[in-house]
Amino acid sequence: MNCAITEDDLISPYLIIFKSLLLIPISHYLIFFFLTILLFLYFFLEIHFPKADPISLTFNPNSDFCKFIVSKCRLLHGRYFPTFWLSSPHLQTAFLTLFGKSPPFSYKRILYQATDGGTIALDWLMHSDVVEGISQVVNASNPGTDRTPIAIIVPGLTSDSSAAYIKHIAFRLAKEGWNVVVQNHRGLGGISLTSDCVYTAGWTEDLRKVIAHIHSQFPEAPLFAVGTSIGANVLVKYLGEDGPNTPLIGATAVCSPWDLLICDRFINRKLVQKVYDRMLTIGLQGYAQLHHSIISRIADWEGIKKSRSVREFDNYATRLVAKFETTDTYYRRSSSSQYVENVAVPLLCISALDDPVCTREAIPWDECRANKT
Repeated sequence: MNCAITEDDLISPYLIIFKSLLLIPISHYLIFFFLTILLFLYFFLEIHFPKADPISLTFNPNSDFCKFIVSKCRLLHGRYFPTFWLSSPHLQTAFLTLFGKSPPFSYKRILYQATDGGTIALDWLMHSDVVEGISQVVNASNPGTDRTPIAIIVPGLTSDSSAAYIKHIAFRLAKEGWNVVVQNHRGLGGISLTSDCVYTAGWTEDLRKVIAHIHSQFPEAPLFAVGTSIGANVLVKYLGEDGPNTPLIGATAVCSPWDLLICDRFINRKLVQKVYDRMLTIGLQGYAQLHHSIISRIADWEGIKKSRSVREFDNYATRLVAKFETTDTYYRRSSSSQYVENVAVPLLCISALDDPVCTREAIPWDECRANKT
């Protein structure tokens, strides 16, 4: 038997593969690279070819008021067509934060002191400031005679009045004839925590007190509220808790998470959602670091530092501060979906069906239909 080993047998198999790859035309590599990019954009960033989708409306079919509003708002009968180069929920979410230019204006700040010693920053933008360029004092000598409608804006998680999207909402409302006030959450807006109370997704007492305060200052002015994200959850929960006893005569909830437990499951489902989860966690940790002296005393500081998700942060911080037994208990009791049916004032809820954080699975369709307002 001949067992001699030739020089060709000593050639590395990797070298053979490399030489074979060199035989493939460069155009094939370019096509493969292009297809890989397309698959990444389609499945990870969810960039789709834009198309005009009809606006889906859900309300109580027996409500004459809802029918009247829908019949008068032509916009609700149209179609939504996204900007061509922003035909992705992730690009739409990030664009304003990364590239949006905030309107050039300055708020007028009023500090509201809660009964527990907490401090809430109320940032005002008056209609006259935007249209006439006249600097108007918020608390004038006789504010009770002012009948200009007031819009109270409740920001999202870790957001305050300086956020680009909040400034755009405030500026647009003020330009359209509203006096606008942004209710910054405790510890945000550059204000230190002055009590052991920290805001949560289900804490409605601050909003309740602020609304009552503004109503007492401007008793003749119609009061409305706009909540975004967690702020929308707080707003809807407050409206459901107070029913017809609220001074508000109307409200709008934009991108509410609705069911915090469902959203918690959703945000850990895919890799791209986990990116959002991590970014939100970093924001919460930054908030905790700003108020280290208080939060380290009333929560698990070591747990906060090692948190890698919103759920972990809520487990080590939020549920302890809010005195809930478990994180799931906190999520269940703080979700606004169970309060929608009790809302007694006109409420417009706007949700994107492809929202990358507040999933459509959490939208309380049946509860919205059951509301008789």
